[in-house]
Amino acid sequence: MTNNRTLTIIKPGAFKRDKTGEILKIIENAGFKIKAMKLLKMTKKNAENFYAIHKGKDFYNDLVEFMSSGYIVAAILEKENAVEDFRTLIGNTDPAIAAEGTIRHLYGVSVKENAVHGSDSDTNALKECAFFFSQLEIID
Repeated sequence: MTNNRTLTIIKPGAFKRDKTGEILKIIENAGFKIKAMKLLKMTKKNAENFYAIHKGKDFYNDLVEFMSSGYIVAAILEKENAVEDFRTLIGNTDPAIAAEGTIRHLYGVSVKENAVHGSDSDTNALKECAFFFSQLEIID
């Protein structure tokens, strides 16, 4: 069965550049329903835990530093086929080669500062949503 929820994070660079509202509008216009959302600043330890799947990769330390460098907006999104549809909406990690009109193409600065995170699988979406939100915080 396909999970109909996914997690997004509007990353520190996009938040700092005041792109949160524009990004959320694109997400909602694409048919996603926001089921939970919060503004927070990840600690370095939070970022290390969240991105533990990438530990040992070349970009891990830079990613942890960037994600703990400022405020983020984390949100649970709901839509049929949420993970795959959201991955299409956000585009390639590299904004320079992301499809025109995708969030990363429009608001990303570089691979490192690609504007948004999106879960890469149904399994990871469930884990990632639980990382940021308790059941009490999620709209049914």
